[in-house]
Amino acid sequence: MNREWEMIIGLEVHVELSTKSKIFCSCTTEFGGAPNTHCCPVCMGMPGTLPVLNKEVLNSAIKAGLALNCVIEKETRFDRKNYFYPDLPKAYQISQLYRPIAHDGYVEINVDGQVKKIRIHEMHMEEDAGKLIHSEFENETYPDYNRCGVPLLEIVSEPDFRSAAEVAAYLDKIRALFTYLEISDCKMQEGSMRADVNLSVRRIGEEKLGTRTEMKNINSIKAIERAIESEADRQVAVILGGDRVRQETRHWNDDKRSSYAMRSKENAQDYRYFPEPDIPPMLISDEEIEAVKKSLPEFMGEKKERFVSQYGLSDYDAGLLVQNKKEADFYEETVSKGADSKAVANWLIGYFSRIMKDNILEFEDIVMSSDELAKLIGFVESGKVNRKEGIDVLEMMIKENNIEDVEKYLDEKGLFVSNDNGELLKVITEVIKENTKAVEEYLGGKEKTIGFLVGQVMRNGKGKFSPALVKDMMEQELKKL
Repeated sequence: MNREWEMIIGLEVHVELSTKSKIFCSCTTEFGGAPNTHCCPVCMGMPGTLPVLNKEVLNSAIKAGLALNCVIEKETRFDRKNYFYPDLPKAYQISQLYRPIAHDGYVEINVDGQVKKIRIHEMHMEEDAGKLIHSEFENETYPDYNRCGVPLLEIVSEPDFRSAAEVAAYLDKIRALFTYLEISDCKMQEGSMRADVNLSVRRIGEEKLGTRTEMKNINSIKAIERAIESEADRQVAVILGGDRVRQETRHWNDDKRSSYAMRSKENAQDYRYFPEPDIPPMLISDEEIEAVKKSLPEFMGEKKERFVSQYGLSDYDAGLLVQNKKEADFYEETVSKGADSKAVANWLIGYFSRIMKDNILEFEDIVMSSDELAKLIGFVESGKVNRKEGIDVLEMMIKENNIEDVEKYLDEKGLFVSNDNGELLKVITEVIKENTKAVEEYLGGKEKTIGFLVGQVMRNGKGKFSPALVKDMMEQELKKL
């Protein structure tokens, strides 16, 4: 963006809660399922039905509010947000406007070593809407109401962001907090975490805010960053071209890297909010808030500090491990089974991450015994199994999860390092006979050639010899020549 301009950004982040049932009925919240099979008369808004609040939603909201350093509203209530759209069959959404569950909070983010506080205006509970499925072959659209009534928390920030990088750091922080609380999986690819971006631009030094636009329901952090940069550039170009930015809702098309206007931006009065008549106000006592506060888990920052002090990890390694709570827990489980703490960190950060990336897997997709991983790492680090073979076995464990007993598998495949020097000498002798050119180059002073010869021995020996021992014995045999 032009350096004479700055962007002013506020976010509305929607997070689906991972309760077993919906916010006002007993329908499942499970992702997927055939269209219109996870809904009932209540979540579809049929006449004569009454909503009943899921208490676990309220408890999760209190947890989230405390984690976001918010004030918890002791008398909170729901409101009706009236609008008609085909994915909301009852033509209104039960949400919160006047007395949201939490307000006046903040989170701290770190961008390029600079810590910044992002203020939370408020956080409220509401029900999700369904979705529309557009036919690829016909000019038809079909509603799927499975998502209707799935519980949502909406976190509304103040307009404190000045860059796409700050927005990305904030979303990472929200995702970490909520996954550590275990109230949402925050899988943006499944829509369980989405963000609306409110953005305006102004010349640096100006105090008056520009006209903002809103881009709704962008479901990946990279796409949000691209949308922010593109929209900021578009608004500057509009103003410099002598036109004015219009307050509107825009749709971001990440494939085309562009946005287009959908409709004029609504205001609160457009929704004709009024107190929800079917759900009474909720009173939350100090004792209830204190009980929830005591149940809060160890968060990412605290866990990182403990990993450094307890396991002797570097700040960098500890920071990588605690990004994902499941990975951090798995790390501790593996260490508790007797594996070296630094070795386990190196395996998870290095080999484990690379294999997952190559196979497009998430840590949540991995089903593996920490017992068996601890054994594998122990065998490799002690030199009983060569590292390459150990990494290959790890990849099988990650992708196929069909190795129930690592020690038995390694033994059956002959992957344990052999201590039979006689057998090794036989393989070395064969390699020397088969690679006379390489041998002559080594004897002629090209010492790097020994790496090739050692590799041939390891290949012919199917990885069951120690590389260090192979190198020593190969050098001894070559000296005899």
